[in-house]
Amino acid sequence: MNGRWHDYLDAQIAARPTALAVTDSVGTHWDFAGLDAACREITDLLRAKGVQAGDRVMLVTENSGAGMASVFACSRMGAIVSPINARQTAGELTKLMEHARPAAMLFASAVSPDAKAHAERLGAEPISGAFGEMHLSTPYDSDPDDLPDVAVLLYTTGTTGAPKGVMLTHGNLRFGGQSSANSRAIVAGDKIYGVLPMTHVFGLTSMITAATVAGAHIHFEARFSAARLYEALNNGVTLFSGVPQMHALLMQYAREQGHEKLPGKTLRYVSSGAAPLDPAWKRKAEAFYGLPLQNGFGMTETTAGATVTHSEIGDPDTSCGPALPGTALKIDEDVPGGGDGVGEVLCKGPNIMKGYYKNAEATAAVLDAEGWLRTGDLGKIDDQNRLHIVGRSKELIIHGGFNVYPPEVEAAINDHPKVIQCAVIGRRKGGDEEVLAFVQAAPDDMPDVEELRAFAAERLTGYKRPKRIIVATELPAAPTGKILKHKLLEAFADKLD
Repeated sequence: MNGRWHDYLDAQIAARPTALAVTDSVGTHWDFAGLDAACREITDLLRAKGVQAGDRVMLVTENSGAGMASVFACSRMGAIVSPINARQTAGELTKLMEHARPAAMLFASAVSPDAKAHAERLGAEPISGAFGEMHLSTPYDSDPDDLPDVAVLLYTTGTTGAPKGVMLTHGNLRFGGQSSANSRAIVAGDKIYGVLPMTHVFGLTSMITAATVAGAHIHFEARFSAARLYEALNNGVTLFSGVPQMHALLMQYAREQGHEKLPGKTLRYVSSGAAPLDPAWKRKAEAFYGLPLQNGFGMTETTAGATVTHSEIGDPDTSCGPALPGTALKIDEDVPGGGDGVGEVLCKGPNIMKGYYKNAEATAAVLDAEGWLRTGDLGKIDDQNRLHIVGRSKELIIHGGFNVYPPEVEAAINDHPKVIQCAVIGRRKGGDEEVLAFVQAAPDDMPDVEELRAFAAERLTGYKRPKRIIVATELPAAPTGKILKHKLLEAFADKLD
């Protein structure tokens, strides 16, 4: 798509300067003119430090107005912004710094104690202005990249523990933001609850960019709280997108307040992402919200969305929906776990990343000359062109010679009323793989393991049933709430033989 990422913001500033644009958890309250002023001051400060077009600017932040102003300030000056979640450890942040070699680093220290701690550790200077209070450092001499179409460098959490820098272009972000605004029918006057991290592709594209496309008001929440979400949904929020854990904890909190259904009446769109839906859980959520629960499929490399649903309430469909208009999907069955219509999902379109930063080999492994991206997900496409994800190709479990797809096992266990969410992985044992299930439940309502085992046995054939079931109050998760499966064995080593 022609144009630059920030053009959407500039259009809103010109047309609706006094319309409310941003609020956040530290008291920011900006109209579009106020957001413009914050962006301009950040741009001036970066230029004064010698930052040029093509330089990388690392933004260490949690959801905030200052964070939003920073990403658009970088876009305006042609710098490549790399949003990093402030909850990274010092070691993790150092590795990313060494890879990206940013000419400048911005720290949203007013909203994030972790960002402030990183800033102080790295000797960053405090700055203030229309954007509020932040910190700024210039760890490396300017070394611009000749990548004029690249707007964002996003380091993926991944499921393998090996992050890669995904290069997203201005066109990627414009297409992703416009598609998200269209699919949700976002309009000026909508209020979006922004709790999914802006350092993640969904928050950056489907929250920030989509809100800017439509001229909607976005309220940023730095960290998830079921109580604050409950209050917001009863006080004017019209759109909310979350991950299954957020929805589950919200419903649990509402029950504790004596409500089986959401009392508020302004919410008109709700969606769940980062994990496949199962029918029973979808029915529970729709009964609570009184709205259809929309779903979709995407990843950092597809600039968030690749597919999206437009379901009616009660629709039993648990697919991820058809491909976004202007994009394409296909299935490669010639992969492990493939056959009978199931295979690796491939995507193509203006939402596909430019590649991995400084990693041509990794780029070539997933992106072919025709622009098809290998997602690493196993799926199938039904007769209505809807995508169904059955699992990650690297997470496929082969037990007793049979293919076991973790989402199917997870869906069966998630149907138990005491289960908040479940993660299933395989573990090599002898010459076979055994199925392990990790269950998250509320501290005051923990299910018995044998109860869960019997529950699963009623719903799963023998080879799909978990060999071990571990019940806990928390599972290792990314800032998005997505379970980090590669950390499960380490986290629960003391409970596994």
